[in-house]
Amino acid sequence: MNSSWYIYALGFVAQGLFSARILVQWLMSEKRRKVVNPTIFWVLSLIASIVYFVYAYLRNDFSIMLGLFISYFIYLWNMGMKGVWKKLPEAVRVPLVSVLVALPFVAVSVLFLRDPQSAVANLFRNDLIPGWMIVMGTVGQLVFTVRFIYQFFYSRKRNESLLPVGFWIIGIVGGTILVTYGALRHDWVLLVGQAFGLVTYIRNLMIWNRSHQSS
Repeated sequence: MNSSWYIYALGFVAQGLFSARILVQWLMSEKRRKVVNPTIFWVLSLIASIVYFVYAYLRNDFSIMLGLFISYFIYLWNMGMKGVWKKLPEAVRVPLVSVLVALPFVAVSVLFLRDPQSAVANLFRNDLIPGWMIVMGTVGQLVFTVRFIYQFFYSRKRNESLLPVGFWIIGIVGGTILVTYGALRHDWVLLVGQAFGLVTYIRNLMIWNRSHQSS
């Protein structure tokens, strides 16, 4: 099942959306010669995370699912800070936000409550992955997710959605671990997506450094 083409297709769609968000952000930053934080970055992040969560479950990859669950709600918060929800009519906004907030909890409930023992066995103990590799993937995903936790607290303190320099530094560390993990596990979806991300994180650091030197 894990080698089925449609599973990989889901993964590449999700990674394509993740790559699209950073590509747009990167190109806009190059144009303005400073690191910018466009609304589309968060919209694409939310859509991609939903698709990628399904992919990670089908691949029995708990480490990715855990990171997605945490960052999902940060995407929602940033969309609120960017004024996305206020632009929608109340009749649409209230049910839409309610569904989006409930979605991860419903998904986890469906996965675990139907057969808790099998779910835990499949997600936490995967015979196809050595224990040390599961630890590596989990550590990489957690470090990668920390960048959004950092971004959340940084932005909340300033009451504005921002992409600070620490976001890119943490992304480089976590991305490097995940590239290694993807290569060892022969997960081309993860490897290609994270490799592209590393290039853009480094470039954003260069743009940030250049803009601060000139200011």
